Amino acid sequence: MTDKAIDAAAARLLEAHATGVPCAPVRDLIGPDQAYDVQRHLTKHWLAEGRRPVGRKIGLTSAAVQRQLGVDSPDFGMLWADTAVPDGAEIPAGAVMQGRAEAEVALVLERDLTHERHTAADLIRATAFALPAIEIAGSRVRDWDITLADTVADNASSGMYVLGNRPVPLADVDLRLCGMVLERRGEQLSTGTGAACLGHPLNAALWLADTLARVGNPLRAGDTVLTGALGPMVPAVPGDVLEARIEGLGDVRVAFAPEDTEETEAS
Repeated sequence: MTDKAIDAAAARLLEAHATGVPCAPVRDLIGPDQAYDVQRHLTKHWLAEGRRPVGRKIGLTSAAVQRQLGVDSPDFGMLWADTAVPDGAEIPAGAVMQGRAEAEVALVLERDLTHERHTAADLIRATAFALPAIEIAGSRVRDWDITLADTVADNASSGMYVLGNRPVPLADVDLRLCGMVLERRGEQLSTGTGAACLGHPLNAALWLADTLARVGNPLRAGDTVLTGALGPMVPAVPGDVLEARIEGLGDVRVAFAPEDTEETEAS
């Protein structure tokens, strides 16, 4: 696989981001082994544009989704400061391409995780607190027609995310057994527990910490980690108001502007 193929895949995804028009999959240009090269290419581009990295997101933590894509491990992408949304705020129409929402446990670190292999104790000591989160995943690839290569190259299908505002120490919550409900204006859309995320959200975070340390880009103090979905993703429809409640962590809420908001303001 040549650098030209990696550059071409990155350019296709960047064009989709710039135009708001989803693109064809990039798997015709790269294979799974080159997908993180494309992601790194895009990360360098965004750093040069002045974006600030604030952590990582973990994807493919569901056994069913792994089977669907033919993989046996999660993937990861970058979190950017400009994709963080305040609790209860409204996301502008079109801000996330082909948005889908899922409820997750977020961890915020207070220590670096630099070992090649971490223990659960290492991770617990390094975690300042947990928060409830809603991730609004998005895909630059048309119709979510993705394989592992496509989603990894596309920053693990990242979009935006919302964090709750009440920090909870890990000692005060059972992340494996905590129940989750994601609702739209009181209508139940998705349910699950912490066990749906690789058996325990900390298992996902341990995988990420080890993986990033081995490639020389470890998790650092201050990073936010979205550990993966606790239940099925749901479409994020313009005009929606979504609220997630996670037992022991509290709730988090996000709204989506109607599609005609900009036209109404302009008239």
